[in-house]
Amino acid sequence: MDRRSLIKNAGIAGVLAAGIAPAVHAQAAIRWRLASSFPKSLDTLIGGAETFARKVSDMSGGKFVISIHAAGELMPAFGVVDGVQNGTVEVAQTAPYYFFGKDETFALGCAIPFGLNSRQMTAWMYAGNGLKLMREFYAKYNIVSFPGGNTGAQMGGWYRKQIKSVADLKGLKFRVGGFAGKVLERMGVVPQNIPGGEIYQALEKGTLDAVEFVGPYDDQKLGFNKVAPYYYYPAWWEGGAQLDLMVNAKAYEGLSAENKAIVEAAAAYAHVEVQAKYDAKNPTALKQLVGSGTKVLPFPKDVMDRAFKESMALYAEISARNPNWKKVYDDYSAFRKDQNLWFRFTEARFDGFMQAQKL
Repeated sequence: MDRRSLIKNAGIAGVLAAGIAPAVHAQAAIRWRLASSFPKSLDTLIGGAETFARKVSDMSGGKFVISIHAAGELMPAFGVVDGVQNGTVEVAQTAPYYFFGKDETFALGCAIPFGLNSRQMTAWMYAGNGLKLMREFYAKYNIVSFPGGNTGAQMGGWYRKQIKSVADLKGLKFRVGGFAGKVLERMGVVPQNIPGGEIYQALEKGTLDAVEFVGPYDDQKLGFNKVAPYYYYPAWWEGGAQLDLMVNAKAYEGLSAENKAIVEAAAAYAHVEVQAKYDAKNPTALKQLVGSGTKVLPFPKDVMDRAFKESMALYAEISARNPNWKKVYDDYSAFRKDQNLWFRFTEARFDGFMQAQKL
């Protein structure tokens, strides 16, 4: 009896018992490259990309491998969107608001002044229209996006001199990431958008008067406290800054359904882990910074009030001239309104009470 007849007549159990297995076509190995906007020294940020790649490999049995390349290795920190769009790399890991110069709508996929906090942003992405709307926008750049982490609410930065009122902001040379510079500029600040790995030198040399990056854990690593003693809070421009994993659309569509599911699941795991790490590590870093002489101060009320006013005015102006922004922001702002109504009765009240107890 030949092999084909044996398989037909014996069935799978008989075939296995006879030690003869049908031919199996092994899936070809996949090799992708990921370009990050972050340096290797910032383990929480680039760590999200590393977790994503590790989970993809684990879930595929090592058949789907993604190599991680820090900012500057394959392309500049702010060149990663072009890299993915053009297919130079298959994936980018970045903070979308870095690219508001291409279109302000990029910022809505990350953080805008007085926007959603991290939980609200995740809710908008996964249970609201956020991911759908941002993917429609990113499709213009040949990108399929996945939430890839969130920093939570950030600190408002390091200043050489105290900020006692809005007047102290006039002429301030301030490194600020993303879209916040648009608002600060209206308040007299001179914003500078500089990659993380280059900020310390600019502050040390006096090219900058102030800098912001993320929060205590990352900021301590970058050493800003050695140059600027005043550490302000909160970063009203980053209530919940989301990182994205941006995949080249052609590369993504070339994946099997199984591998698409692996990419989605790995990104979601990284998304949760990034914020978990920040929430776990920031308290210790803040205590260490205070112990070394850092002065932690809240922004004056007039700064917050003016920033809010200028932000809302700016959003109205952009909506009037940018249909991409308007389509996404209309949904974003409606979602924000409902979220703030709900959080006011629950999260905010509970958190405020608990923090007052100083347990």
